[in-house]
Amino acid sequence: MSERDNSEGQARGEQWWETSIIEMMPGVIRLRGYEIQDLIGRVSFPATIWLMLRGELPSEQQAELLGIALAAAVDHGPQAPSIAIARMAATCGVGINSAMASAINVLGDVHGGAGEQALSFYGDIAAAMDEGTAIEQAVAFRLDKFFSEERGYVPGFGHRFHPVDPRAPRLLEITRDFAARGVIGGRFAAIAEIIEAEIERRKGKKIPLNIDGATAVIYGELGFPPPLTRGLFVLSRSVGILAHAWEQSQRGERNKGPLPREWLWAYSGPSKRELPDKDSGS
Repeated sequence: MSERDNSEGQARGEQWWETSIIEMMPGVIRLRGYEIQDLIGRVSFPATIWLMLRGELPSEQQAELLGIALAAAVDHGPQAPSIAIARMAATCGVGINSAMASAINVLGDVHGGAGEQALSFYGDIAAAMDEGTAIEQAVAFRLDKFFSEERGYVPGFGHRFHPVDPRAPRLLEITRDFAARGVIGGRFAAIAEIIEAEIERRKGKKIPLNIDGATAVIYGELGFPPPLTRGLFVLSRSVGILAHAWEQSQRGERNKGPLPREWLWAYSGPSKRELPDKDSGS
């Protein structure tokens, strides 16, 4: 192989996983151009997440608000499928990474995706507002479309366990405070509040904002696109998943299923029956 072929091959290899996120060589690690040793001890974990995802460092207050949203959704107990799965996996003798992966893999559209769906919903309303539609009218139009075409639950509202999700009002209160200080604009908080009021007007009962809707407000205010909202939720819930997997692994229980062994599932199949007698020809 000629020197030119070697050079071209190396260039192709270097471009294979081209990235603007990290530069690494012997003795050097740079994240988005910043020396890792300069970041360590000076930049918080939420700020590092922002840097990795967005390419620039946030302000201290932006990083603080991101950290608040991440902390709010870390856990919801073993009745949440992901947490239950982490604990069951831990009793099967797998490593903590496998228990975490098993749990994270079920964070899909139904369990874990509502924040992304909520921010997309808010975004549709924000786009209409950008075209000159008043916020109340934009909300009404989007809800009309939802109830006529999509049905189901408005993403980010209502909770199967909590009449009022205790996390959501506090997150909205904090969001308003950051908006009053000029850290964020407050637009997505206003959209969520008007959606909640309009749903109540239409349904005749209040269906409050939940954790997914509230964190979607914050992520929207901070400028994150909807798909990253799901990734941020996974980062957040991974903390609870890790804690539960670790706690369960310390208990020495083996093969612990979803129900105590004296409780059996409801069987709905045929009653007991016999195999046909081979000699009868039937």
